[in-house]
Amino acid sequence: MKLLQWNIQWCRGMDGKVDPARIARTAKELCDPDVCCFQEVAVNYPDLDAPGDQPALLAQCLPGYSAHFAPAVDTRDSSGGRRQFGNLLLSRLPVRQVFRHSLPWPADAGVPNMARVALEAVVEAPWGLLSVVTTHLEFFSVGQRAAQVQRLCELQEERAAHARAAPKYKEGPFEPIERPSSSILCGDFNMKPDDPQVARLLEAWRDAWSLAHPDQAHAPTFCLFDRTYSKEAYCCDFVFVTPELAPRIASATVDLETKASDHQPVIVEFS
Repeated sequence: MKLLQWNIQWCRGMDGKVDPARIARTAKELCDPDVCCFQEVAVNYPDLDAPGDQPALLAQCLPGYSAHFAPAVDTRDSSGGRRQFGNLLLSRLPVRQVFRHSLPWPADAGVPNMARVALEAVVEAPWGLLSVVTTHLEFFSVGQRAAQVQRLCELQEERAAHARAAPKYKEGPFEPIERPSSSILCGDFNMKPDDPQVARLLEAWRDAWSLAHPDQAHAPTFCLFDRTYSKEAYCCDFVFVTPELAPRIASATVDLETKASDHQPVIVEFS
C-alpha cells in the first residue's frame, strides 16, 4: 500500500498558478498512490484564485478513487453560497466508514487562526482494516495546536476502545461497524520534529520517516522554495503509524523537486 501525504496549498504552485489537474498528475507520477491525503483544499474561494470545487475537480482527475472531504472552515459568502477549506482523502481501497472530527479551537485573539478538522477513513488495507487520519494543525497559535494534539491522542484512545467493544446488533445507523485501533495519522502538523507536541504524538504513534531512516534527520517539507515563513527549510509534514504497523514500513521518502505546492509530498510505502 502506498500513501501520499501532501499540503497542496489549494492547488497553487510556486508559479502562482492554481491547477488541480497538475496536483493530480503529480500525485500519480510520484508514486501512483493507493491513498492520497491532501490538506488546504478549497471550495469557492475566488480571492485565492480557487473559485471552483477542488474536491470534485481532484476526484475527476483521479478516476477510480473515492473522495472524502472534511471542511474545517465552512462559511456563507456574499452571494449566499458556501466557502469551504479543509482536508481531502482519496482512496482506491474500499472505505468502510468516514468520520469528521472538529478539533479544539480555544480563543486566541493575539494571532491569526482558524478552525481545524481531522478526517478519518476506515479503509480495507491488504492486511486488514486500518484507520487513516489526515489533519492540518494551527500554524500561529501554540496553545491551539497543543489542544489539537491532545484531541488527536484522545481519538486514538477512542478507536482502541471501540476495537475492544462488541456492541449488540441493531439495524440502520445503529449497526455496529468495526473500527480498528490500527491507524495512520498524517498531515501538516505545523511543528518541527523536535517540538514537544511531536513527542506527545509519539506516545501513541511511531514516525514513519524515523522508522525508515533511523540515523537521518527529516527531509524538509516546507519552505524549500518559498522562504516567506522561514529562512530555512524544515519538516512539518509527518506520517505517523501505530506500533503494530512499524514493521510494515517499506520506505518513506520526500519529493524535493516538485514545485506544484509550497509543501513537498511525503510518500510512505507499506508491505
